[in-house]
Amino acid sequence: MKNVKEVTIRLEKEEWTKALDKAFNNKKKDLKVDGFRKGSCPKDIYIKKFGIESLFMDAVDLSINDAYHKALEESKAVPVCEPKLDITSINADGVEFKFTIIEKPEVKLGKYKALGIKKEKAKVTKEEVEHEITHLQEHLADIVELEEGTVEEGNTAVIDFEGFVDGKKLDGGTGTNYPLEIGSHTFIPGFEEGLVGMKIGEEKELNLKFPDEYVDNLKGKDVTFKVKVTKIKKRVLPEINEDFFKDLGYEDVKTKEELEKEVEKHLTEHKEADAENKYIGELLNKAIENMEVEVNPEIIDEEINRMLNQYRDELKMQGITLEQYLEFTKTTMESLKKMMEPEAINRIKSRYLLEAIAEKEKIEITAEETKAETTAMAKKYEVSEEDLLQMIGGEDMISYDLKMRKALEVLKNN
Repeated sequence: MKNVKEVTIRLEKEEWTKALDKAFNNKKKDLKVDGFRKGSCPKDIYIKKFGIESLFMDAVDLSINDAYHKALEESKAVPVCEPKLDITSINADGVEFKFTIIEKPEVKLGKYKALGIKKEKAKVTKEEVEHEITHLQEHLADIVELEEGTVEEGNTAVIDFEGFVDGKKLDGGTGTNYPLEIGSHTFIPGFEEGLVGMKIGEEKELNLKFPDEYVDNLKGKDVTFKVKVTKIKKRVLPEINEDFFKDLGYEDVKTKEELEKEVEKHLTEHKEADAENKYIGELLNKAIENMEVEVNPEIIDEEINRMLNQYRDELKMQGITLEQYLEFTKTTMESLKKMMEPEAINRIKSRYLLEAIAEKEKIEITAEETKAETTAMAKKYEVSEEDLLQMIGGEDMISYDLKMRKALEVLKNN
């Protein structure tokens, strides 16, 4: 590919010997050799005993950064991902590195104006408003234990249960005082439906079948559950009154009609945001279709690793590690990376598209714009400007983000 440069850098004997000496001095600090105090073994004795080859990899580690900078200077390459390194020769007289450096690929812009894509208008129906108000009521509902009656859809049935497969107790298929919301589809098909109509204290056997897409050792198998309903709980929705409005945080709302207006406004804002995101996505996808660019596998791999690190941080905030998530979901790292690949490619191409538009439209960001954005962001996140710049990687990152946003506006405003 045209954006791949191979650069060979050789360290001759004098420079390489310095690296070997430094590697030896680092290694000998903790070295114990018979006849010498710890850390005092001479280099010639060390080489006789262990061979000079034992210093090569440490010396490579000490030399690699300088060699890479030299490769960048000689090639004038601007890398977009980590280089591939090959050691083509190594001995006591010198070492030769071959760096495979990947630059940003050539981008040929296609049509990115007048794409014929329209943004959907956000419309909220009366039914949607009513549904949302009911949802808000359910969120603030009281759970009341019934003294009599039968299990109905929407109730929570507190149950004791035992599962049996082939006449044997099902491992993990037993529960006591388990609260099961009817309609939540928490259990296999037929289980919750089988509880409907049962009374408090009633016992029943449910003869069911595990779904074909269940875990391997159980999928498609017959299973019998012995179930006893010990309690029935019902959601009691709050009345729509001023207390309800205050619980929702609407201090100024006094009537249901006023609540409906607030809810309609809230739903409209959500729908407008969704419509905007969909519109931007369609514009980007269409302009990317019209663009020509070949993305190296190495660039894709680096983007996937960036996404993985972001996902790792998100999971950490939820109290679990990425490794635990993979175990819970029975997913391998390779399959997760494969799932992320289309999104990674889309992110890369979107970035290249907006960079190309910014270049063609001669979009520039002034120091004043960067400063104003820095001040606004620091205020929003309640940190100092210095801390903000340190967190996001400096003013260049803010300037780049502003440039991409202006390029996106070009895409939208045509």
